[in-house]
Amino acid sequence: MSTAILTGQPVPGSSIEADLRSLGFDLRTATDAAEAETLLAEVSGDERVALVDARFVGHVHALRLGLTDPRFPLAAIPGAVTAQPAGRQALTRAMARENSAGGGTTLVGGSLADRILTALDADGTAVHRPELGSLVAAVPADPQARNEARQAVSDVDDEAVRLKSAVKARDGFFTTYCISPYSRYIARWCARRGLTPNQVTTASLITALIAAACAATGTRGGFVAAGVLLIASFVLDCTDGQLARYSLQYSTLGAWLDATFDRAKEYAYYAGLALGAARGGDDVWALALGAMVLQTCRHVVDFSFNEANHDATANTSPTAALSDRLDSVGWTVWVRRMIVLPIGERWAMIAVLTAVTTPRITFYALLIGCAFAAMYTTAGRVLRSLTRKARRTDRAAAALADLADSGPLAQGFAEALKKPARRLPGFTAPVVALLGALAVVLTAALTDFGGPWPLVAALGYALTSGLAVARPLKGALDWLVPPFLRAAEYGTVLVLAAKADVNGALPAAFGLVAAVAYHHYDTVYRIRGDAGAPPAWLVRSIGGHEGRTLLVTVLAALLTASQFTVALTALAVAVALVVLVESIRFWVGAHQGGAPAVHDEGETA
Repeated sequence: MSTAILTGQPVPGSSIEADLRSLGFDLRTATDAAEAETLLAEVSGDERVALVDARFVGHVHALRLGLTDPRFPLAAIPGAVTAQPAGRQALTRAMARENSAGGGTTLVGGSLADRILTALDADGTAVHRPELGSLVAAVPADPQARNEARQAVSDVDDEAVRLKSAVKARDGFFTTYCISPYSRYIARWCARRGLTPNQVTTASLITALIAAACAATGTRGGFVAAGVLLIASFVLDCTDGQLARYSLQYSTLGAWLDATFDRAKEYAYYAGLALGAARGGDDVWALALGAMVLQTCRHVVDFSFNEANHDATANTSPTAALSDRLDSVGWTVWVRRMIVLPIGERWAMIAVLTAVTTPRITFYALLIGCAFAAMYTTAGRVLRSLTRKARRTDRAAAALADLADSGPLAQGFAEALKKPARRLPGFTAPVVALLGALAVVLTAALTDFGGPWPLVAALGYALTSGLAVARPLKGALDWLVPPFLRAAEYGTVLVLAAKADVNGALPAAFGLVAAVAYHHYDTVYRIRGDAGAPPAWLVRSIGGHEGRTLLVTVLAALLTASQFTVALTALAVAVALVVLVESIRFWVGAHQGGAPAVHDEGETA
C-alpha cells in the first residue's frame, strides 16, 4: 500500500482524492506543516509516501508519472512529491527543516510539496521530474487560475498521451511503423485485464519457442508457420515494454527477463532453423553458430562502447557532432537506424526469408546484414573515440574489466605484467587483444584437428589477454578489448567444432557458446543495473574466457573427434547449469530485495 498525505484545505469539486485512490494510494489529510510531518513519521518506512497539495489540478496520468514510477527513489511534479523507501530519509529531513523554518503554521501560502522539493534541491538530492509534455499539473493560486487549469485539462486527452508515451522513444523503422501503431492497444488491453509485463514477456518467449519448433520440422508449412509466429513473438516483445510504460510496471526482474528472453528467443530460433535444414539434408549448423557469434559480438561492441563513455568527462567529438547534425535531417535518422539491422528489421527479415526461402539463404542474408551493420557501427565508434576528447573514469575502467571476463590465468599474467604494461603505448591493450585473438582462431583454422598448435596458441592468447588488462582500460580504444576477447573464444570453439567434422560437434559447440554468451549478457545487465559484476567465484569456476579457450584446445588435442563432441556437450551443460543457477538466484533475490527497477530505453537491440 502507498500513502498520500493531502496538505492544505480541500477544494470543493476537486477530483484529487478519487484520482489518488485510483492510483492505489491510501489518503490522509494534514491542515498544516506540523501535522504533515507527524503523518509522514507514522507511515511505515517500507511504503511509498507522497505529499500532494489539495489544490492540485491536472491529469491522472501526470499524477501517475510523478507518483508511481518505481525506478526513482524521489520524484515530483508541480504540487506533489513522492519518496520510495530509499528516498524516505531525504524527504523526512527536508520536511523537518521546512517545518522548523515555517513554524508549523497553517498552509495558506505556496504549496508545501513544492517547498519540500526546493529544500531537496538545495540539499543536492536527485529528484526525478518526468516529462509531462501536454499533460497538466498545477496548483492554481485563485479561482480564475483554477478554472483555466481545468479547461486545459479538458482540452488534452490524457489517455491518448498515455498511449503515445507507451511507445519506446528510440525504435527502428519496422517497429515504429509496422508494430507499435497497434501493439500499444494490445498493451492497454493487457493492462485493463490485470496482466503484467512479465506475463507478456513469457508469452513472447513461448511463442518464439513454438516458432523454433515449427522451423525444426523442416517442412514448407513449418517454415511458414515459424515466420508468422516469430513476428507474433516480436509483437508481444514490443507489447511487454509498452505495457510497462503504459502502466509504469517496471521491475528489476522484468528488465532481466525482457533482455535475456530476447537473446534466448533469437538463438533458439537459429537452432530450430538448423534442425529443420538438417531434416532436409542440409547442414547449416556452422552458419547458425556463426550468426550467433557475430550477433553477440555486435552487442558486446555496443555494451563496451557505451560503458566506456557512460560517465566520461570532456566527452566531445567532431564525429559525434556530425552525427547529431545528420539526425536533424528526418530521413537520415531512419536510414541510419535501419542499416544497423536492429531487432525489428532483423526479425522481420528472418521471418520472411524463413517462410519463402531456405534456412541456408536465411543465414547467408543474416550474416551479410549483421556483418555490414557491425562494420558500420564499429567504424563509427572508432572514429568517435579517436576524435573525441574524453577522460574516462575508474567506473568505466572497472566495467570494461568486468566485461573482459578474465579468469585466473589472465588475471595472474595481468598481475605479473602490471609494471611493464605501464610503460607501453596507450593503444597496447586493444592491439595485443586483437593479435592474441587472431593467433588462436587462425591457428585452429589453419592446422589439422587434434594437433598441438591450437593449444600453443591458446597459451599465448592467455598471455596477451593478461597484458591487455594489466592496466586500467581508460584508453581511447580500450573498449574494443572485450569484443576481441569474445570473438577469440567463440571463434575458437566454432572453428574447432567445424574441423572435428563429426555429427553433433557443431550443435554441441552451439550449446557451449550459447551458455557462455548468456553469462556475458548477464554480466552486462548487472553492470547496467549498478549491481556490479558476477561474483569472482563464478568467473573462476567457469574458467574465464582464456581458461575455457585453453580447455577446448586441450580437449581437441587429446581426444578423438567423437570424444571431443561428448566433451563439448558436457562442458556446455556444466557451464549452463552454473551460470543459470547463479543468475536466477541473483535476479530473483534482487527483485525480492527491492533493488531499483531498471528498464532499457536506449539503443535498439
